[in-house]
Amino acid sequence: MDQALHNLPLAAQVALALLLVVGGIFALVGSLGLLRFPDFYMRLHAPTKATTLGVGGVLLASMLLSWMRGETGLQALLITLFLFVTAPVSANLMSQAALHLRTPSTAEPPADQPQ
Repeated sequence: MDQALHNLPLAAQVALALLLVVGGIFALVGSLGLLRFPDFYMRLHAPTKATTLGVGGVLLASMLLSWMRGETGLQALLITLFLFVTAPVSANLMSQAALHLRTPSTAEPPADQPQ
């Protein structure tokens, strides 16, 4: 194990652990949503929302560890920015392609909208 982790203050270790656990929980929820949702449009939400936050939590932990070591953490910051920019754009493009191909949905229409 890395000796630098043992030299970190307790508050930093707790913050790192919390970011990793929260990131792991979001990634797990996103993965379960991908498995459980019945159609393409519903499945599109799981990886673009929950899993993005999961990877974001892990990358924030990586940036915090870099900053605590006196490094810039630029790599993790760039990965985070790239992820948060590309995930919504790719989800939007996939949903537009599915609408163009007339991919059916199994979702019920909202109760307050007329059919």
